Amino acid sequence: MGDYDEDTAFLGQNGPYFWNTFFLLNTVFVSTGFNGLYIVFVGATPKHHCLVPDVNLTEEWTKAVVPLTTVDGEEVQSQCSRYRLDVVRNLSAQGLVPGRDVNLTDLEQERCLDGWHYSKDIYRSNIVTEWDLVCDDKWKVPFASSTLFVGYLFGSLISGHLSDRYGRKKVVFISLAAQCLSVLLQSFSHSWRMFCIMFLFVGASQISLYISAFVLGTEVLSKTMRVLFTTLGAFLFYCIGYMTLPWIAYGIREWRTLLAVLSMTSVVYIPLWWFIPESPRWLITQGRIDEAEAIVREAARKNKVEAPPVIFKESEGISPSRTYSMLDVLKSKNIRCITLMCLVLWMAINIGYFGLSLNTSNLSGDPFMNCFLSATSEVPAYIVSTCLLRRCPRKALLSSFLVIGGGVLLLIQFIPNTLQYVALALEMTGKFGFTMAFSIVYIYTAELYPTVLRNVGMGMCSSAARIGSITAPYVIYLGTYNKVLPYIVMGSLTIASSVVNFFLPETLNRDLPETMEQMQEYQGLCNGPKKRNYVVKDEGRRNQPIQCEAKSDVHSLPL
Repeated sequence: MGDYDEDTAFLGQNGPYFWNTFFLLNTVFVSTGFNGLYIVFVGATPKHHCLVPDVNLTEEWTKAVVPLTTVDGEEVQSQCSRYRLDVVRNLSAQGLVPGRDVNLTDLEQERCLDGWHYSKDIYRSNIVTEWDLVCDDKWKVPFASSTLFVGYLFGSLISGHLSDRYGRKKVVFISLAAQCLSVLLQSFSHSWRMFCIMFLFVGASQISLYISAFVLGTEVLSKTMRVLFTTLGAFLFYCIGYMTLPWIAYGIREWRTLLAVLSMTSVVYIPLWWFIPESPRWLITQGRIDEAEAIVREAARKNKVEAPPVIFKESEGISPSRTYSMLDVLKSKNIRCITLMCLVLWMAINIGYFGLSLNTSNLSGDPFMNCFLSATSEVPAYIVSTCLLRRCPRKALLSSFLVIGGGVLLLIQFIPNTLQYVALALEMTGKFGFTMAFSIVYIYTAELYPTVLRNVGMGMCSSAARIGSITAPYVIYLGTYNKVLPYIVMGSLTIASSVVNFFLPETLNRDLPETMEQMQEYQGLCNGPKKRNYVVKDEGRRNQPIQCEAKSDVHSLPL
């Protein structure tokens, strides 16, 4: 078979067929925005204190039975302890007044043996209030968040193989159905364990949906539309879903109903089965040439162009290419060092990005507005990064936004409690910086690796990203001990990763490496004297941000 882009060049670079496919596929990413971060509301911890049963206490003792403690300079009721109820009941029966007749600091305290009283000012119910995930069990909330990202890891490992075997389109709609069913079943969870198990399936189906739709778009669209789709379209439509989520959660304050409604949003995608085509590239690899030609001829009809009598011409004598693995990365000292630095970058960026995304419910002010602002800050980041990547050095660009993202987080700890809006503005600035770095690192890493190792290298980096996202909820969990601790950890990691980034080679205006030998020419921390540059065979690829090969390898794609 000849080159697919050459064989289908008669379709042009635009036209109704490409634009329809572009928008229909992008609407799928809205669903991933809906279901990606609802744990921000479902797992939020409302204000709470020990529940005091009706034991005929006087009004004074009813108010005083829960001790006061100072948190961030504010005096609040203790969340995890109360004065011993039997002692308080005896003192109340004797007519003694707390603070006047009895020194409260002398009284012995006990745990919340009768449960907790939760404020319903913001949430009528969620998993925290239903299963009492506070105090000794508060670790269960970040654990539940991590199960989503563990599902991401599993889903990213299997979705590529499934789409290679059964087709891109089938996996897209199977993943949609699995996501819908998983979220729906999660809304019926009768225990925290069941909630976590279903969250694994939610994460696996969601990343599988994202990846398979991303692959389908890169294989079906023209070169021009493919660039727009991979660098901007998918991210922006994800943001649309992300920005819509807080308003749905604002209208539905009960977590089971919220999840049921979110699961049903996938139903609207059923009609798209008859409008989204299968990948002709994949059909050709399966030997289904007639089906591939039928799809391309339908595209020609919609674009109002005439297709040639024979579209795909088979070629003989094509020798199979060698398959590379992670072992090949270990053979070269230069590639090992570059890979290690990329792993650090991806992990730090994902910890910061998902850490800030999950932290919106802990910020001062309205959690729904905070989540909306966090999502909105991503839109200009994706647009600006797409423009800057066309002409700015990758290394300087990535380091700059890492410093911006990490630097403002380190500044937050110095903002007094009276200036919460300033702290919120700094956090949104940090989210902007991390989102910029998030989008830049994909292109930069793909340009570092040679074609023969690009999918393998991106796969290893994707695994590091998953580890970072799994770690992010626990970084936020540190805020239960000190609210500035997560910012210090994320800021320090990010600044350190920006230093690591300086040792990576620059790729702007450099020729894309095709073989491992060509990658050896890159200069970094682990290389010796600079070697000569190799000759470019394809001048048309110079100065262009690389697009990952549309081989359906899941690790060559975002998320």
